Amino acid sequence: MADGRTHSLYHRRSDWEGSLPRGSAGGRPTAARRYPRPPAPTPADHPRDLMALSCALFDAPDEDEVLRLAMDHIAAAGPYRAEAGYLKVGGDLVPSPRNGQTHASAVDRRVQDLAGRDGPVTVPGRRWGRALGLRGLEGLHGYLVVTSRSRPSEADRSLLATIVRHTAAAMSLAFAHHRQREDALELHRLRDERTALQRQLISVVAELGYQRAIHSLMADVAASSGGEEAITRALHRLTGLPALVEDRFGRLRSWTGPSRPEPYPEPDPVRQDEMLHAVAREAGPVRVKDRLIALVRPHGEILGVLAVVDARDETDEHTVLALEHAAASLAPELTHMRDLAEVELRLHRELVDDLLAGTDEASAYARSEAVGHDLHRSHYIVVVQWPNRTADDSFAQTVKRAASAVGMRSLLTRRSDHVVLVADDRPDARALYEALAQETGTRSGTIGVSAPCDSPDDIPHRYQEAQRAMEVRRHSRERYGTTFFDELGLYRILGPGNDHRELETFVQEWLGQLIDYDSRHHTAMVETLSRYFGCGGNYDETAESLAVHRSTLRYRLQRIRDISGNDLANVEDRLNLQVATRVWKIVLGGPG
Repeated sequence: MADGRTHSLYHRRSDWEGSLPRGSAGGRPTAARRYPRPPAPTPADHPRDLMALSCALFDAPDEDEVLRLAMDHIAAAGPYRAEAGYLKVGGDLVPSPRNGQTHASAVDRRVQDLAGRDGPVTVPGRRWGRALGLRGLEGLHGYLVVTSRSRPSEADRSLLATIVRHTAAAMSLAFAHHRQREDALELHRLRDERTALQRQLISVVAELGYQRAIHSLMADVAASSGGEEAITRALHRLTGLPALVEDRFGRLRSWTGPSRPEPYPEPDPVRQDEMLHAVAREAGPVRVKDRLIALVRPHGEILGVLAVVDARDETDEHTVLALEHAAASLAPELTHMRDLAEVELRLHRELVDDLLAGTDEASAYARSEAVGHDLHRSHYIVVVQWPNRTADDSFAQTVKRAASAVGMRSLLTRRSDHVVLVADDRPDARALYEALAQETGTRSGTIGVSAPCDSPDDIPHRYQEAQRAMEVRRHSRERYGTTFFDELGLYRILGPGNDHRELETFVQEWLGQLIDYDSRHHTAMVETLSRYFGCGGNYDETAESLAVHRSTLRYRLQRIRDISGNDLANVEDRLNLQVATRVWKIVLGGPG
């Protein structure tokens, strides 16, 4: 289409001369109308000339006519001369036939070098010159190269800018009209093609011949391994209607034909299930709003939806027949893709099962690389449980889809009542939960996330952390949502199954900076904090037990706040610090 437009560029009015009549309201120029070239405009003439030019620009039938008018009448803006003009056609800047030949090559090179920007242009004998881009909503339409023997005044520059803007706007309008005509011709061509094909099939053979033709086309598509897109292309060619494939959850997989929605509507899980059940009860394709829908369900299992968009209700028995054959051709393709996904999921599961149970690093790294996952990065273990959903293959696929939708790169397996993800980045606090709530149609789900693990050896322990985080969430007042293990605070060491290592981790998290400070400076900040809590926060008793002055105690407590970054006035920090000092002194043996 771009080549044809280039071929016809400027051919209608490239040899016109003249200008607009004074006081004219514009009007579309035709080959029969010629205007005498006006005398040099005076400042008083500018508004009238600009008004007439603006009207003529917006009434011009195409882009080359707009450019011609602008070049012929650029002097209406001031002491200017249109040195050259260019139109962007098919990605290239095509010079106007009205361009001067004296400096054509130099000006051409300069305009090409500007690469869409405005910039100065040097022309011998002209003191001032600029290449001015003609831009619209669709981008750059072309250039006007304008020169002057003297530097233009501010008023002249303003008038020139006005003409450039009007020219660009007129080009946008002409471009839009041109594109509308092309779209109309393309739509007409598609409808003609459809009509011709249907007439040919009906006239050459009767209904049986049409069936055989459709079957043969779909067989060729299947043999070519073109996939879903090849099937929708064939269906669009047979029917002249937009053809599409969705997965069983309503997400678009392929679309051929005009009017594709951008962005494609996000499916509603509840309505999608209702639609599938309604269509499944009928024999053959079913009309749902503006679509004729056929289910792709080999052996009774729904793998996807094939449809044509028929807003004008123009479908006939031939369209139904083509849709049925296309659905039959699509079934093996979707079955193959489902089988590949199941193999990939099984390999992922086996790897994750071994990682959760504990396996050697060399084997883990090699196997993860084989399935395309980088296990060398820091990972998080994510446990997902939805009480109203059994942790079967279907729910595992739902979790995998939701994780992919929010950008999580992960390996996946399932247990009896939950699904486990090994994710290579810290999940967003809400994104995965919200995606799963939308996929399942309910918010009654719980997600637990471990602390980061830096090697495969840590994964079994981190799995326990994720389960612990999920259990804490499930038994809390707000039992649905996402909980991170490293945000549990005191709850990390409460309950069964916590070992000495977890106690050390908790103490290090809350007292580690103070312990390091005491070690480096031979102070007793942790002991001071322990005595302070032991005396119930009483300054006098604490100072007496430490044999220091009250002001010394106050200084130490302030230093404890500064070093640890914890606020003793905060109830949560105070509780965790008190428990940590108890564990440090009683369970871990204090400074020793």
